[in-house]
Amino acid sequence: MVLALLLLALPRLYEMIKPRRSGEQKRSHGVIQSAGDAIISTDDQQTIIQANPAAAEMFGTTVQAMQGAPLDKFVPRDLRTMDEQYAVGNFGDTGHTVRTMGRRATDYAVTGLKANGEPFPLEGSISRRIEDGQSTYIIILRDITERKQVQEQLEQSFSQLRQLSATLQSIREEERKHIARELHDDLGQLLATLRLDLTLLQQTKPRPETQHILEGMDGLIVTAIASLRRIASNLRPRALDEGGLYFALQRLRQEFTARHPIEFNLLADEAELTLDDDYSTAIYRIVQESLTNIARHAQAHSVTVALHRVDSQLAISIQDDGRGIDERDIDKASSFGLLGMRERVWGLHGDIRISGDGGTRIDISLPLPS
Repeated sequence: MVLALLLLALPRLYEMIKPRRSGEQKRSHGVIQSAGDAIISTDDQQTIIQANPAAAEMFGTTVQAMQGAPLDKFVPRDLRTMDEQYAVGNFGDTGHTVRTMGRRATDYAVTGLKANGEPFPLEGSISRRIEDGQSTYIIILRDITERKQVQEQLEQSFSQLRQLSATLQSIREEERKHIARELHDDLGQLLATLRLDLTLLQQTKPRPETQHILEGMDGLIVTAIASLRRIASNLRPRALDEGGLYFALQRLRQEFTARHPIEFNLLADEAELTLDDDYSTAIYRIVQESLTNIARHAQAHSVTVALHRVDSQLAISIQDDGRGIDERDIDKASSFGLLGMRERVWGLHGDIRISGDGGTRIDISLPLPS
């Protein structure tokens, strides 16, 4: 609010530099001296004409020490990144023809230098006036050290959350792999052995009433074995470990079309999908989650999954002809399926884009390991 009021008062602040009436000079001087933001005025040679107490406090010096000093002493030229037209580094350019008061470039980042040599981040705004061929600049600066620190802390927390998410995904996949192996190797073998024993028992010509019970037991064991295989496959498809990503996706396509009346087109080359376990697992889960969403929500008749190498990237597209995803659902916090896909893609340093015009389309680009 203070900054906005100061910017509105820039015409009067300029009159303070070359006052026409002593009353206006006093009022402008009072505004600039009492302002909470640091205000510096310079001439076209980048010499400081005036600085308020807030500016002196910001740079760890005095108003008297700042007046008459070069601006480079407090905002070094090689540390400036402000806009070319209104940059402090261009203050000496008198070729500009802007003659209106209050012309402003807002919120540019620069680096300040305290009197003790300590650099610190600043955000600045500039207003310029040319009168009688002479340029005068009024600079409003704000110390954004705390903001930068908070931003860095947020970025660090965000990075740690990403790493935690990737680690949890990895741990989850390892647990799935372990449980699937235990189910298949231990419990699966036990059920297979039990059925074999039951078959041998049936060959001893038991009594009719016993034969009926044995046949029922055999049917239950067959059902249990089928359920066990399905559960183990959902936890960790054996095709992913035995044949790689391409064969796992082919198996996924067969299972999907067997359960849903949706045409599934898989466009991929086996040679292009020879990837390590992390990539193969992540891509498989992304496609699997996409198919789950399509079956539940899309009301689609067909889906096409394409995977191709493009230079050092793997391009993945998943397109259905359903009703399309609502824009509000793309970033909804409760859309855990989409959130999980994003986390897997980001965990591999890739990009993902989801659109819902004419069906739903998911485009993913993953950098391939060298």
